[in-house]
Amino acid sequence: MGVFFAALLAGCTQEPVNSPYALGELQENTLYTAFAESSPKTLDPAGSYSADETPFTYSIYEPLFRYSYLARPYRLEAGTAVSLVEPRYYDAQGGELPEDAPGDEVAVSVYDIAIKPGIRFQPHPAFAQRGDGSYVYWPMTPEQLAGLERIADFDALGSRELTAHDYVYAFRRLASPRVFSPVYGLMAEHVVGMRAYGESLRALDADGPGKGREWLDLREHGFEGVEALDDHTLRIRVIGKYPQFRYWLAMTFTAPIPWEAERFYLQPGMAERGFAMETWPVGTGAYMLEESLRNRRHVLVRNPNYRNEPYPCEGEERDRAAGWLDDCGKPTPFIDRVVMTLEKEGVPLMGKFLQGYYDIPEISRSDYGVAMRVAADDSPEKASLYNERGIQLVNTTEAQVFYLGFNWKDPVVGQGDSPEQQEKNRKLRRALSIAFDWEQYVTIFRNEQAEVAHGPVPPGVLGYQPPDENPNPFLYDVENGRPVRKPLDEARRLLREAGYPDGRNAQTGAPLILYFDATGGMGSSPMLDWMRRQMAALNVQLEVRATDWNRFQDKMRNGTAQMFIMGWVADYPDPENFLFLLYGPHSKADKGGENATNYRNAEYDRLFEQMRYQDDGPEKAETVDRMVRIVQEDAPWMFGFYPMAGGAFQAWVHNAKPSLMVRDMLRYYRLDPEARAASVRRWNAPSWWPLPLLIGVLAVVVAAGAWLVRRRESRPALPGGDKKGGGPS
Repeated sequence: MGVFFAALLAGCTQEPVNSPYALGELQENTLYTAFAESSPKTLDPAGSYSADETPFTYSIYEPLFRYSYLARPYRLEAGTAVSLVEPRYYDAQGGELPEDAPGDEVAVSVYDIAIKPGIRFQPHPAFAQRGDGSYVYWPMTPEQLAGLERIADFDALGSRELTAHDYVYAFRRLASPRVFSPVYGLMAEHVVGMRAYGESLRALDADGPGKGREWLDLREHGFEGVEALDDHTLRIRVIGKYPQFRYWLAMTFTAPIPWEAERFYLQPGMAERGFAMETWPVGTGAYMLEESLRNRRHVLVRNPNYRNEPYPCEGEERDRAAGWLDDCGKPTPFIDRVVMTLEKEGVPLMGKFLQGYYDIPEISRSDYGVAMRVAADDSPEKASLYNERGIQLVNTTEAQVFYLGFNWKDPVVGQGDSPEQQEKNRKLRRALSIAFDWEQYVTIFRNEQAEVAHGPVPPGVLGYQPPDENPNPFLYDVENGRPVRKPLDEARRLLREAGYPDGRNAQTGAPLILYFDATGGMGSSPMLDWMRRQMAALNVQLEVRATDWNRFQDKMRNGTAQMFIMGWVADYPDPENFLFLLYGPHSKADKGGENATNYRNAEYDRLFEQMRYQDDGPEKAETVDRMVRIVQEDAPWMFGFYPMAGGAFQAWVHNAKPSLMVRDMLRYYRLDPEARAASVRRWNAPSWWPLPLLIGVLAVVVAAGAWLVRRRESRPALPGGDKKGGGPS
């Protein structure tokens, strides 16, 4: 027995008994992470627009451009394109214009983009061909699909080179009536001929037999806005001058789609077996999907045809100290496999992360680092645990903003119907903005994990001004070189000049009551109590109107909400993506746009139209500065805060720089599997010391039992006892 237990103890020291992985898997170059709630809805880049889908789509597909992994402010660089390109401009008569032509003279911008030769698609059965050039899996019958569950189950795989035609096909799919794309409407506003093309496809689809999922060969139906000049040159024609269009070419909805893949998936029986573009994407990126068990597990593996692009060598000043430049020039990706497992509950997910069984809690979430830092601030025990285990909590202020908006249509806090009333309402908004101590809000409700906003443009975007360098002069004074919120006495003065001395209407004496529309069960939250106290400091009453999200949306569309809180996360790192939130023609109530406050200022709108034509540089920066100063003066928003985002990473995960904009981060991460295995063994070592004691107690019990049995058996039988045994004792 002693030999047996010794062997047991020796075996247990090699692998933790609570490990969810097979023996030796922790030593492999595999990144383990989780996903919550459910599997991604779609991995078809034409329809994918959700954050939980991006770790897959940006790892598998490759747009023409991408963001530099380390550079801040964010900077575009070439992806599959040979280089970033500048468009050529043409007037309405087709004459070429100079590079500095005024935007209103440009009728068409033409982008000719060269694509790197030699890029190949991942191995996939859609490309498999016989010796005579015919396709192995076209056509197929549903019976031939029996027993096939993964792409890897197909015996024959093939590949081919990426061409400009694959990008053309992708643009055409965006307009197809058989593909749901949330970006088609926006693209059709900017790409020459795209709207008419979409309408022609709908007419074709209505007249022909191609209803349902049968393949519509888009190679036979094109439009002038996107075409291939040759196999490695793509031409895109954009309506007017729109420099921001280049950012769209860094998004996966413009990533290449091989026609063979769409045709392959739209064969009878494919959808019923789970084979579709939505579930098994086909790309040229660093990874490919190997396993996909819906709502259970997804596995990405290296694309053997990937060209091993080098790790970046340029970044911010802090990147070198953080070790994020140590792999400069080395081929990527570093990791062989990425395993994502469903975790329905947050507690077991975090428990496994702290045990070392997950390298990152969730790749698509940028709030774990913030939440864990807050937890560490609140609990010395957690802080000690995180520090002892070397967990990296890397936070950064990202390209997003939360603001409190004033409805411009409201007679009290809005624009006002006369020059005199406009000035009074402006002073009221400024008074309220001074009273709302957003520094205190960030301390209480964001645990210091946010930066108070002084304008609509957040960090990482051209036009952002650090508050220490350029504070909002209408709400802050400068003391000892730092911005300090103006005193309440200044707010009371503005309130009095606005016609509300001591919080009462100067003409009627009625108290000033303002209305805040709250959603999501905020009606009795501590945050709303705090907001009421901020108003009470000016003797102004705040009445909260709690409502559900649908009713709130109706109020916003109708322009009837007086005050509200909204947020915006950048789609692309250009000031236009934030400043358009205050552009008059994008008014939500009048035009259905994203200008939720319905703000209008003629000079701001003029500058916005000028700015959107400008290329990045000093001239554009100056225009943005003028626009920011206008809205600081008008105060249609309390600018609120720029929330922090951040990741939580184990110590053995390298190059883990958090970002909301860079989505192809998996190919940059690097692991030290040996360090992981050693840490996991140490953190999850079983406590075996009670075992010898238990064995000793068991031995005593067994010995005592044996002694009693022997004693009983050796006792002489009593006279008259039962001859069958068991007489009275």
